[in-house]
Amino acid sequence: MTEYPDALLKRILTETKVIAVVGVSPNPVRPSYYVARYLSLKGFRVIPVNPGHAGERLFGEEVRADLSEIDVPVDMVDVFRRSEAVPPIAEAALAAFPKLKTFWMQIGVQNAEAREKLEAAGVTVIENRCPKIEYQRLFGELRMAGFNTGIISSKL
Repeated sequence: MTEYPDALLKRILTETKVIAVVGVSPNPVRPSYYVARYLSLKGFRVIPVNPGHAGERLFGEEVRADLSEIDVPVDMVDVFRRSEAVPPIAEAALAAFPKLKTFWMQIGVQNAEAREKLEAAGVTVIENRCPKIEYQRLFGELRMAGFNTGIISSKL
């Protein structure tokens, strides 16, 4: 797992308001769906991007075929695609969002070429991490089953 300071991750997740999720699936058992849904429930505006589902609605938003179809400023692009697919997504993000702050690649996704280009443009890049997991960890939402719920008895 790539290491990033908790302060950086917390700042990103505190300052981000609008997230474009590339590769989101409308299938509720897919990680891209439940991560995007979780983020939307936490108050982020999540704009889904998937050319195979363009025009459908997810999380109160129309699914876009491409980043270029988003007509509002985006703070973060979150990528659910294979590592080798990332460079053109990074290029599209830089073209569509001149004030993009963060480009986030999900667990298992890393691309040095994209990272170098994005960082040269002043974009913070996070690789091989999940914003849902980091949000839960940093904002105290991860709990072991039974703890903090009153289920565990002191008579064990």
